[in-house]
Order: sequence, then C-alpha cells, then structure tokens
Amino acid sequence: MKIGILTSGGDCPGLNAVIRGIVLKGTTTYDLEFVGIRDGWRGVVDGDFFPLTRHEVKGLSKVGGTILGTSRTNPYEGERGGADNIAKTLYGHKIDGIIAIGGEGTLAAADRLAKDGINVIGVPKTIDNDLRATDYSFGFDTAVNIATDAMDRLRTTGDSHQRCMVAEVMGRHVGWIALHAGMAAGAHAICIPEVPMSIDDITALVSSAHDRGRAPLVVVSEGFKLLGMDEAYSDKGLDAFNRPRLGGIGDQLAPAIERITGIETRATILGHIQRGGSPSAFDRVLATRLGLHAADAIVEKAWGQMVAMQGTDIVRVPFAEALGELNTVPRSRYDEAAALFG
Repeated sequence: MKIGILTSGGDCPGLNAVIRGIVLKGTTTYDLEFVGIRDGWRGVVDGDFFPLTRHEVKGLSKVGGTILGTSRTNPYEGERGGADNIAKTLYGHKIDGIIAIGGEGTLAAADRLAKDGINVIGVPKTIDNDLRATDYSFGFDTAVNIATDAMDRLRTTGDSHQRCMVAEVMGRHVGWIALHAGMAAGAHAICIPEVPMSIDDITALVSSAHDRGRAPLVVVSEGFKLLGMDEAYSDKGLDAFNRPRLGGIGDQLAPAIERITGIETRATILGHIQRGGSPSAFDRVLATRLGLHAADAIVEKAWGQMVAMQGTDIVRVPFAEALGELNTVPRSRYDEAAALFG
C-alpha cells in the first residue's frame, strides 16, 4: 500500500515529528510505502510527490517547520481541483490514500474529500488548540512556551520604564494561548475572544496594577473583540478558505490604554515567532504518538477519521467531531485566571 502524507495550513512545531512517526512505524511494522506531498493540497492537485523513506525522516522529531512544505490551497479550486480530478491523479501515481496533517481548514477539506470517495485519514494540528475533538493539539505547548518567554522579557523592560506592555498572541477565535501564557507570565489582564471586555474594564485593571507600583502586562488574543465590535480586528484580507487573517488588535488597544490612563504603553505582536523553532518535549511526544497511531489507522483502513488525544489516550474520531464548533475556553477557566488580574 502506498500512502501520501501532506501538511497543510499554517506551519506548526511538531509537524516533522508526526511525519517521522508515521514513516518509521509504517515502514518497519507494516511494510507500507510513503510519498511526500509538497505544499499541502497544492501538491495533491498538481501531483507533486516524492519518495519518503526512513532516510528522509531521520532526526526529524526535534526539527521545527515541515520538510513537506505547506500552503493554504483549497483542493476544490482550480481546473485540476475537485475529487474526480484528485482521484485520477492518485490513481495515476498508484497512491492508495492520504494522511492529511492540518487544522480546521485542512480537516474540513479532508472531510469533504472523504465524503466524495477519497481515502483520507487526518492528524489534527494547530497551535491555537481550537479543535474540539482533541484535548490538546501539538504545537500549542510550544507556542505557549515561546509566548511566555517573550512576556517574561516584556516584563523586565516594562519594569525598567514603568510602562504598560501589551502582548498580542495568536489563537484565531479562541483564547487558549493567551490564557495559558498570560497565567504563566503573571499578566494583569488577559483579553480573549470568549470574554468580551470594554476598554474601561481593561484600563481599570491596568490602573490598579500601576497604582500598586507594577508595570502592567496586558495579554490579548488576536481574535479578541472589545464590547461593541462586531468582528475581530483584521486588515489583512482573507485566506484561501475565505477566513479573515486576524492580527493587530494589540496596536489598537495600546494607544487607547495610554490615552485613558496616562501610562506610557507599548504593544508587541508576537505573530509567527510562535510557530517557529524546535517543538517542546511535550509536543514531540504527542506528535510522535499521533503519527504512530495514524500508521495503525491506515492499515485498518479507518478512512474518514482522524487520530486525536483524549485524556492521555490516542483515539480515532470522525472528521465531523473536529469541525463545526470550536474548542473554546470555558468561562470557569477564565475566571481562574481573572482572580489574579489587576
């Protein structure tokens, strides 16, 4: 059996560890043959494949990024897109199925292709931790560690000048990175999409911290909306799946905080630095386990499903369980953090 592996959507620490886990178990335990698919669904549509053997994956668990490349291509667009054309391409290269490693957009495309008769198995990937069917996604722990380290650094420069520092993190429409990194760094306010706040709410927390002699740290998720905002802030257009590219709310908050409180305020948008570098030990282990179980799923022909972490176990769930609703931050988790604000 020959299987294609692709990584699609935003890059993420741990992608290479998944690829390594799939290939090592698939080749040594099941005698499967693998091909790498370049640049996500773009490679499927264009038939851009290359052999993927044990040699190509050696030492990959600690390497960030993805050796396969990635893109946000929609496999149903373009003259060579669509399930019928993709089926012909796979048949021509004698590829029996695809393992798609990606987030919400990737898995939605995989689900649609599976329903149209393409053999697909999914592996969830997102630093945002927003997929409902898995308790944790690899890449999240690494992103939190990177964000926490950055905030620790912002705290020292803020303390030196008695400034308010605003740190914007990724997360799209959920606030997991902001919540975890903010708690770890001792933030005085954490702004997440699940809990809208007014600018007065935020400045009250900033002033409270400043009055105690602290340099306030405000952590904001890119998808956060102030009360009265209809949509999350975005001025970067849409991606290939027609979703807004978020980012920049930190630059909107900082001048408002300074104007209202009189406290000198600076914003730092961490952006893609959260996606880069080597994965944490937790993410290496999780990604490897998901890869090993994906190889099992191929042999058992569990098409139309994805592997996921529930508790400490790796299980299989239908694509539909990961799609539709996001894995949002429960109010109880936010209230835990809010006890430390101000």
